[in-house]
Amino acid sequence: MDAVSRIERALAAALDHADGPNAPPRLGKAMQHAVFPRGARVRPRLCLAVAAACGEDDPAAADAAAAAIELLHCASLVHDDLPCFDNADVRRGRPSVHRAFGEPLAVLAGDSLIVLAFQTLARGAGASSRLGPLMEIVGAAVGAPAGISAGQAWECEPPETVDLGEYQRSKTGILFAAAAMAGAVSAGAEGGAWRLLGERLGEAYQVADDIRDAAADPEEMGKPAGRDLALGRPSAAISFGVSGAVERLEMLAAEAVAAVPPCRGAGALRGLIRSEAKRLMPASLAGSVAA
Repeated sequence: MDAVSRIERALAAALDHADGPNAPPRLGKAMQHAVFPRGARVRPRLCLAVAAACGEDDPAAADAAAAAIELLHCASLVHDDLPCFDNADVRRGRPSVHRAFGEPLAVLAGDSLIVLAFQTLARGAGASSRLGPLMEIVGAAVGAPAGISAGQAWECEPPETVDLGEYQRSKTGILFAAAAMAGAVSAGAEGGAWRLLGERLGEAYQVADDIRDAAADPEEMGKPAGRDLALGRPSAAISFGVSGAVERLEMLAAEAVAAVPPCRGAGALRGLIRSEAKRLMPASLAGSVAA
């Protein structure tokens, strides 16, 4: 089974567990709305790619880790779109969760997806001695002091006090680092060697998102553009200009390629990083990213 099919199956199974006969029907629908239809699933694909490169020997643990990472990502998008943050009406080309189901259910759906991520990890890797390290990796990627919650919290600080690199590492890089490390640990390998790859790839994704927010057509993005400037948020495109941000993206992508540890799947991973860096660019700028 290919990686995307494995991810979709694991996510569907996880959401089935959260939608029992006595559950509030609209909460389950809001959670489904947040997770499906799928986005690029880049983080769980990275998790499975690293597991495969490390000689995957426990597919259930790898699938659970990948699904947990994606559930956390989807939860962060639900919260990111709320009126108290971005107040975004659209996500992935359709109404955001709070627009479709109301703000209270959006808050609860995001919270429930976070809890479901850890339940999924426990079910999939509960019989393995790898569960403890996986829980630690994923937990560190969510909360304080440097998880995605902290990344969101940096947006609540005065802009002049925010270090752009620290913000990007918390907002985006940490979940990529967790995906890479969890993939390695789920296969019985040491996770620390994969942290730098995830951090650099995650920073590259945040810079690409900043560029898209500044330069892409909203229809191409599937969400509103120009939000960073309107909300006064830290942004590589604002700090360096679009051309400077493109150069930073190229640098980070090259550093991610160089950070792939020696393994039998190194070539495929490097190819994935290069292709993803090109894919994320707005169509009008795609030709400016090195192949």
